[in-house]
Amino acid sequence: MAKEVTGYLKLQVKGGQANPAPPIGPALGSKGLNIMDFCKQFNARSQDKQGQILPVLITIYNDKSFDFVIKTPPAAVLIMEAIKLQKGSKEPNRAKVGAISWDQIKKLQS
Repeated sequence: MAKEVTGYLKLQVKGGQANPAPPIGPALGSKGLNIMDFCKQFNARSQDKQGQILPVLITIYNDKSFDFVIKTPPAAVLIMEAIKLQKGSKEPNRAKVGAISWDQIKKLQS
């Protein structure tokens, strides 16, 4: 018999660096989930993407267990890494802070 889903939770966590500090701890704790169990599983599954920001979709079941899916990094993060930027523009659509070539975009798609 399938478990009953009670909710979903979306987080963005750096790969291999999940810890019980905010925002992870309070978000999972308020739902009654085991924080350290999530951190250990996430860090083990995201070792190959160390330091990248990864969106995570956590499915919460009625018995306080969970499953999670690690998604691909957001396009903005991939573009900033490709052109080696630390931060985006302070005035979006007015002040340009970088440029990306079509060859770099093609590398991101693969």
